Amino acid sequence: MQAHTSSTKTATRKMTAFAISDKQKYRLKLLALASPFVLLLILFQYVPLFGWSYAFLDYMPGVSIWKMDFVGLHYFKLIFSGGSELVPVLKNTLALSGLIILTMPVPMIFAILLSQMKSVKYSKFVQSVTTIPFFISFILIFGVVFALFSTEDGLVNIALMKLNLIEDPLNPLANSDMAWYYQTLLHLFKTTGYNAIIYIAAIAGIDSEMYDAADVDGASRYQKIWYVTIPSLLPTFFVLLLFGIAGILSASGFDQYYVFRNPLTINQIDVIDTYTYDVGIVQSSYALGTALGIAKSLISLFLLFFANYLSKVVRGNSIV
Repeated sequence: MQAHTSSTKTATRKMTAFAISDKQKYRLKLLALASPFVLLLILFQYVPLFGWSYAFLDYMPGVSIWKMDFVGLHYFKLIFSGGSELVPVLKNTLALSGLIILTMPVPMIFAILLSQMKSVKYSKFVQSVTTIPFFISFILIFGVVFALFSTEDGLVNIALMKLNLIEDPLNPLANSDMAWYYQTLLHLFKTTGYNAIIYIAAIAGIDSEMYDAADVDGASRYQKIWYVTIPSLLPTFFVLLLFGIAGILSASGFDQYYVFRNPLTINQIDVIDTYTYDVGIVQSSYALGTALGIAKSLISLFLLFFANYLSKVVRGNSIV
């Protein structure tokens, strides 16, 4: 009997060891599956950080990095000492970013409108069509806008002039007075449908019992939106708002303003990203351009933590 009991215990230990080894094999498989993506992340996100060293060196193309003179924070001092050039760039960046932040509720409103459509097929069709611009480059968008608003043969100008609604052709691409607002509209056109997906997913996660309770209380459709849908979407909105504040020095990104700027609007849409490109690439001041990029990244990181702290103080919730 004792021999049988001991053999049973031995068999149990072997089965346990076998089960543990199976778990280890499963974890190794997961690690093997993830390793290529981790390597790509390291290769494209962390290895390029080695280039930050150029900001602290007297960089000269063709010379080994180990033979360059170390200049410390010299180029960072140049950024703040040459403020006359940077002030209008900062003004444009903050103005465009401010307009983008002010229009952040637009995707949420659009998502609510989509969720209220009675036809599910039509709602999904509109959602798909409005998402497409996000995947189109600004080069193509510029081509379409130019074809629509060209002063010579633009489709919109021809139609408006034939209807006698305007006497002179519109030229928003070269109008410096409306450049900020025009770029904001282009940003909304490109991103509204895609950003609405986040809110649509949040709407799908709202407990249906909340709507049932509102029905019992006799709430109308608009009251359910105001008292149930919007409050349920606010946490998602605040998370996106924090990221928007963190990216305030990027505005809408480099490609939009680089493509749409011209001699008549460059003073209005020249932002930090395009200024960094001009300094680092066009003027071949690689060290100064790198220092500008580092300063922007550090300030953006500070803004993220600061906005997160404010969120924790005001709302009691934070994302970091």
